[in-house]
Amino acid sequence: MNSLLSRALELQRVAHELMYLGMDGTPVYSDTFCRLNKEVLVQSDSLFPVQGSDVEEEANLCLALLMGYNATIYDDGDKEQKKQVALNRACQVLSRLPASLLKVRLLAYMYGEVYEESLLQEAHAIIDGWGKEVMTAEQVELVKELRNIEENPYPFEEVE
Repeated sequence: MNSLLSRALELQRVAHELMYLGMDGTPVYSDTFCRLNKEVLVQSDSLFPVQGSDVEEEANLCLALLMGYNATIYDDGDKEQKKQVALNRACQVLSRLPASLLKVRLLAYMYGEVYEESLLQEAHAIIDGWGKEVMTAEQVELVKELRNIEENPYPFEEVE
C-alpha cells in the first residue's frame, strides 16, 4: 500500500475513533479528546492539498477529508470551505467509482454534509445488492452508520 493511501486510511481510522469516542461506554478524558481533535485536524490539513493518483485513492482521500473535518471541533476559519472543496472533488470521482463499500462510505459522508436525497438513494441501491444474509462486518457497520446519519440530520434539522 502506498504512503498516500495509508495516510488517508489512517485519517479515516482516527476520525472514526474521535466521532465515536466514548460510545462504547468507556470514559472520555479531556486530554484524549483534545489530542485526537488536534491529530485529526493536523492530518486533515496535511492531506487537503494532495490529489490521489487514481480513482480509489482520490475517493479515499475525499472520504478521509470529509470524515476528518466533520469529526474535529477545531476550525481555523476555513473548515467549511475545505469541506466544500472535498465535496466537489468527491463529486468528480463518484461517477467513476465502482459500486463498492468505499463508494457507499463516500456517499454516506457526502449525504451527511449536504442531505441530497439522490446520494442516499444511490447508497441504498448498492446496499440492497449486497444481500442481507451475507454482509461482512464492515458492511453491517456501514449500514448502521448510514442509518445514524439519516436519523440524525443535525445541523440541518429545523427547530421550532
